[in-house]
Amino acid sequence: MKKILIIGASSAIAQATARLYCKEGVHFYLIGRNEEKLEIVKDDLITRGAEQVDLDATNPVSLEENESQIKRARQSLGEIDLALIAHGDLPDQKECEASARKTIKALTINSVSVISLATLIAHHLEEQNKGTLVVLSSVAGDRGRASNYVYGAAKSSVSTFLEGLSYRLNGTGVSVITVKPGFVDTPMTEEFEKGWLWTQPETIALGIKKAIEKQKSVVYLPWFWRWIMRVIKIIPRTIFKRLSL
Repeated sequence: MKKILIIGASSAIAQATARLYCKEGVHFYLIGRNEEKLEIVKDDLITRGAEQVDLDATNPVSLEENESQIKRARQSLGEIDLALIAHGDLPDQKECEASARKTIKALTINSVSVISLATLIAHHLEEQNKGTLVVLSSVAGDRGRASNYVYGAAKSSVSTFLEGLSYRLNGTGVSVITVKPGFVDTPMTEEFEKGWLWTQPETIALGIKKAIEKQKSVVYLPWFWRWIMRVIKIIPRTIFKRLSL
């Protein structure tokens, strides 16, 4: 039986990814702060064929809770074959610019808590000498932009941390995969006007599963974002700062 830990399990991408593994008859351990939403996810996964779904309705952003959360997950699952960290929030950039407190909160949600959980999970996987850790970062972390540099800074730190972690765990049997989605149509982005670059959570989920199967280190989803970001990163600063990005 495959053992899967999902943190931020009620997020659209996490749910779409979990559904892809139900066909294999797995044991899920789902962590999220909203018990009602977790129950809905649980019912859906059981209906789709999951062997067992255990819930932990505690806040993954609470650093004081992280160690006990992973301890409970280990006790429930035993071994962890796959861990997906998918929690996060899109902060209001203007509010962050006006408030150091809100900036720190955004960084804690999208970076510090993610790194805390990744560190704890990595220790467990290393003890097992096997397993895969998948973490959602973002293309926003590839270059600072005036319109979302707080969120971008959080994701940049996550991506850099995961890159170093993957090098440290090289040869241990543990894989670390950094997922960098572009624009995704989820409840978190419901207020944004959607265009042709936007994609659905199900597309991201399929890309995540494929990246796990191929043991990729970094994956841009959909694939074309790798090339978009490559172009964006080479634009000279003197030009870039005049662009409305």
